[in-house]
Amino acid sequence: MDKTQALKVPFELINAQLYSVEERIRQQARAFDPAVEGYVAYAVESHGKRLRPALALLAGGATGNICPSHLDLAVILELIHAATLVHDDILDGADKRRGQPTANAKWGNAISVLLGDCLFAHALKLSTSFPNGEISRRIAHAASEVCSGEIIQTQRRFDLKLSVPDYYKIIEMKTAALFAAACELGALINEAAPEVIDALRIFGLQLGTAYQIYDDVLDLAGDEAKAGKTLGSDLRKGKLTLPILHLLQISDEAERHRLSEIILNGDEADILALAEKAIAAGAVKSAIATGRKMLREAEGRLQIVPENKYRDALGGLVTTLDRMIGQFTV
Repeated sequence: MDKTQALKVPFELINAQLYSVEERIRQQARAFDPAVEGYVAYAVESHGKRLRPALALLAGGATGNICPSHLDLAVILELIHAATLVHDDILDGADKRRGQPTANAKWGNAISVLLGDCLFAHALKLSTSFPNGEISRRIAHAASEVCSGEIIQTQRRFDLKLSVPDYYKIIEMKTAALFAAACELGALINEAAPEVIDALRIFGLQLGTAYQIYDDVLDLAGDEAKAGKTLGSDLRKGKLTLPILHLLQISDEAERHRLSEIILNGDEADILALAEKAIAAGAVKSAIATGRKMLREAEGRLQIVPENKYRDALGGLVTTLDRMIGQFTV
């Protein structure tokens, strides 16, 4: 199931606002010097899922009216996300993203590092325009969390001592922090009740964590043509994801040693066999069960949010993601 296609249904309610966000994102490139504008335009033209902007808009609708500040928040979060993708592609040596050449493939690492920096700086500059300074502070905190999470993940590549709690800490920082910020700040802009703001923050955190688990499962058990990337790429880069951590946990000492050697040596045939083993041994199934449990917990957080069509759409997003991750159980 293609991710972008699958997410279209829960986003139907906010299509008009998402279109406005798309236009505003494109306009941001024109805020730069003409010598830089082309690079920025390319980085933000990727037409990704726009998941973080959608969460900001839906949280806004669920707690009141979607106002221009929600569109601003959506643009800022997507610019931060775009910055992380530019830097990720450099770290991973990636040549393609969503079928298009990456910035580093087109212009090299030097320009791409600076391009990511420009996107981060511009997003934080835009965040200072909110009348409530707490919003810009929380955006800056989320951006800092994302960058710190990426540093820790890079630092812990090929680290066979990585624990499951370590893994959760990394993905909460590098992925879930922006999901949480989108939901929390969408409600904060509307001055929702503190308990509603907090419930939506935790909803975003759990949804983002489950989404990353889905992505990690997809890397091992997905269909390469649909995934749009080479499967097993996390393993080749030494990223120990939840299915692999589960596999190491359920293996006896001798087998764990053999698996560790495969991870460290990175032989192509062995890596593919290891992915197959993770599926056969039930480690992928275990990771799927964890992701689905987290989604059920996230959905429970919505009970405190006033009942309306936007809250229902957030629940629909949970259902869609549950269906996406559940496809790997067959």
